Amino acid sequence: MSERQKDRPWLMRTYAGHSTAEASNELYRRNLAKGQTGLSVAFDLPTQTGYDSDHVLARGEVGRVGVPVAHLGDMRRLFQDIPLEQMNTSMTINATAMWLLALYQVVAEEQGADITQLQGTTQNDIVKEYLSRGTHVFPPVPSLRLTTDMIAYTVSHIPKWNPINICSYHLQEAGATPVQEIAYAMSTAIAVLDAVRDSGQVPQERMGDVVARISFFVNAGVRFVEEMCKMRAFGRIWDKVTRERYGIENPKQRRFRYGVQVNSLGLTEAQPENNVQRIVLEMLAVTLSKDARARAVQLPAWNEALGLPRPWDQQWSLRMQQVLAYESDLLEYEDIFEGSKVVEAKVEALVEESLAEIERIQEMGGAMAAVESGYLKSQLVASHAERRARIESGQEKIVGVNIFETTEPNPLTADLDTAIQTVDPAVEARVVQALHEWRRNADKVALSDNGVEGPTAGQAESDACGGLCKTAPFGDRQRPVKQEPEVVPSRGTDQNRPPSGERGRQQPPFSHSRRCRALGRLREAAATDANLMEATLECARAGVTTGEWAGALREVFGEFRAPTGVSSAPVAIPAEEGSALSEVRRKVDRTAQDLGVGKLRFLVGKPGLDGHSNGAEQIAVRARDAGFEVVYQGIRLTPEQIVDAALAEDVHAVGLSILSGSHAQLVPDVLERLREAGAADIPVIAGGIIPNGDAEQLRAAGVAAVFTPKDFDITGIIGRIVDEIRTANKLDPLEVPA
Repeated sequence: MSERQKDRPWLMRTYAGHSTAEASNELYRRNLAKGQTGLSVAFDLPTQTGYDSDHVLARGEVGRVGVPVAHLGDMRRLFQDIPLEQMNTSMTINATAMWLLALYQVVAEEQGADITQLQGTTQNDIVKEYLSRGTHVFPPVPSLRLTTDMIAYTVSHIPKWNPINICSYHLQEAGATPVQEIAYAMSTAIAVLDAVRDSGQVPQERMGDVVARISFFVNAGVRFVEEMCKMRAFGRIWDKVTRERYGIENPKQRRFRYGVQVNSLGLTEAQPENNVQRIVLEMLAVTLSKDARARAVQLPAWNEALGLPRPWDQQWSLRMQQVLAYESDLLEYEDIFEGSKVVEAKVEALVEESLAEIERIQEMGGAMAAVESGYLKSQLVASHAERRARIESGQEKIVGVNIFETTEPNPLTADLDTAIQTVDPAVEARVVQALHEWRRNADKVALSDNGVEGPTAGQAESDACGGLCKTAPFGDRQRPVKQEPEVVPSRGTDQNRPPSGERGRQQPPFSHSRRCRALGRLREAAATDANLMEATLECARAGVTTGEWAGALREVFGEFRAPTGVSSAPVAIPAEEGSALSEVRRKVDRTAQDLGVGKLRFLVGKPGLDGHSNGAEQIAVRARDAGFEVVYQGIRLTPEQIVDAALAEDVHAVGLSILSGSHAQLVPDVLERLREAGAADIPVIAGGIIPNGDAEQLRAAGVAAVFTPKDFDITGIIGRIVDEIRTANKLDPLEVPA
C-alpha cells in the first residue's frame, strides 16, 4: 500500500433532471447519497429558451431533456431539503441564465443562506448556442449585455459563484477540431471580458476577481493523448491572454479552471456496450495530467445514443470516476507528463495554430462579429462534414460501426423499452396544469386584495398591465394577449408561499398586479443601460414566470435566428465518377426528369425547441451535394410553419430531425397537417434518437423512413430519400450499382 499523500479528487457530478421539479429533487438527493459531490442541473428546453410549458413551441418538450422550471415555486421544490449554502451547483443554462440564477438566489435566501457563500456555476455562454446547441433567444449584443450584467452582479454580491462557463463542449459536438475548440472558446472569453471591462460596471482593480471566476466547460474525445495536450494548451493560452490583454498579475487569478463532460458525439447506438471504454478513455484525458486536471467531471451514460439514461446508468458513470479517484494511484503523483518531448511538441503546435485562429477572428471584429457573419458556423459545419466523410470512407474507424461489426446479442439492450429512461407523456399535462394553478392563485390574491369578485375583475387586472403577464405565440415570436387564467382545481399546498417551517426571508403572497409592475420595471430597465439583475430578482420574488420574463425582454431586444452555415459549407465528398455520391446524383437527376421538374426539392425541418442541429445540417449539406434544392430554415419551428414552408416551396420530401424525445408528438402533428392540406403524398422522413418501439409507431402513422445514429452512411440516407420520392409518385425503382 502506497503511503504517498493523495491529492483531493475532482468534483464529481452527474448531469441530471427530468419530468418535474419533485422527481428531479428526489433524483438529486439519491445521487448525493451515492457519493456525488456536486449538482449539475439539466433544464428542459422550454426553460432554456424562455417559454412557459403551455406555449405552442413547448408541446412535446416539457420535462424531456431536463427539469421544467417556470417560476419560484418550481425552484423551491427542485431544491427542497437540499441546503444550497453547502452545495456546489452547476446549472446548464444560457439565454435565461440570469433568470435561473435569480430564482436560485431567492430560494437560497428563503433557506436562510448567506448568498456571499453560494458556490456554483451558470453556463451562460451564448456564443456556443448560436453555433451548436441552439437555445439562444436574443441577438448577440443584448445577450452579451445580460452576461456582462450577471458578471458585474456576482462579483459584488455572490463572489464565489462562476457567472459564466465558457463552453467549448458543444463546439466539439458540432465538429470542431482541437484548434477550433480552443480558438473559438478563447475568442468568446475575450469578447466577454472586453465587454465587462468596457461596461464601466467593474473597476480595473477588480478585473482580476472577474478573471478568477471565469471557468470553462470543455470536451474530451477518445483521442485521449491529443485531448490531454489540448487541455495543457488551453491553460497556456488563457495565462497569456489574461496577463497580456487584461494585465492580471496574480497567477492564481490567471489559472485555467475547467470542468468537463466527455464526448457524447462519439457514443454509438451500434454495440453501445463499447461506449463504456470510450467514456473511460475520455475521462483519462482530463485527469491523467495533474497540471491540466479538470476541477469537475461529469460523464455521459453508456446508452445516451439510445435515449434518456436511467438512474442506474448514471450511477455506473459516477462509479467510473470513483474507482479511478479512490482505487487507483493516479492522485499520488505529480504531473507524469512533465518533461515529455512528445507532449511538449504537440502542445506547442496546438498553441501556435490556436493563436493564429484567434487572431483571425479578432481581425473580423471578434467572436460576436464572426457569429453574425456566419464564419464560425460555416467552419464548424465544414469540419463536421469532413469528419462524417472520414467515417463513411473508413478512414476514421469506429469499432462496431464501420469495423468489427459482427457481434453477439447484447443482454443490456435485449429489451430496449427498459434499457432507457422514459418520460410519462402525462407529465406535460400535469406541469401545464400546475402552471395554470400558479397563475390562478396569483390572480386570486389580486382579487382578494382589491375586494373585487368575478371574472370582470380579473379582466380589469389584466387590462391594467396591458396583458403582459400572459403570452401567446405570434409566428415564431410571442406577443402580449389579454387572457383569463384557466381555472384548475387546487391539488394541494399554495405554491405562492414558501414551504412551511422554512427559515430565512419569507416572501409575501404574489399578485397579478405585483407581477405586472415587476415586468414593467424589467422592460424599462432593459431599454436603458441599467444592470438587469436587480429587476430580474424583483420578477423572481413577484412570482413572474419564465415565459413572462423572457417575453418582456423579447419585446425590447427582439429575437435572433443564427446563420445555419449550410449554404456556405464546402463539398465534403466530391461526386467522383463511380462513387456512391455520383450514383445518388444520377438518381436525383433522373427522378427530377421523370417528374418534369428542374430539381428535386427537399425540406429539412427542426420542429419544436431541439436546437441540436448538427445532424440536420449534415443531411442538408449532403442532399445539396447530391443535387437537391434544399429548404432549411434552421431550428425552432412549429409543425404548422414546417407544413406551410413545404407547401409554399412545393417540396418533394420532408425530413424532420428531433433529438429531444418529442418525436412522438411533433412528427404525427406534421403528418396530420399535411393530410389536411391535401399533401399526404409528400413522404416524411424522421431522424434522431428514436427508440425502436417509437420508430415502429411512426412508420405505422405514415412516416416513410426512420433513421437513428446507427445509420451513419449519409449518402445512403439521401439515396433512400430519393427512393421514397419515387415510391410516393408511383415511379419505378432505380437501381444503384454496387
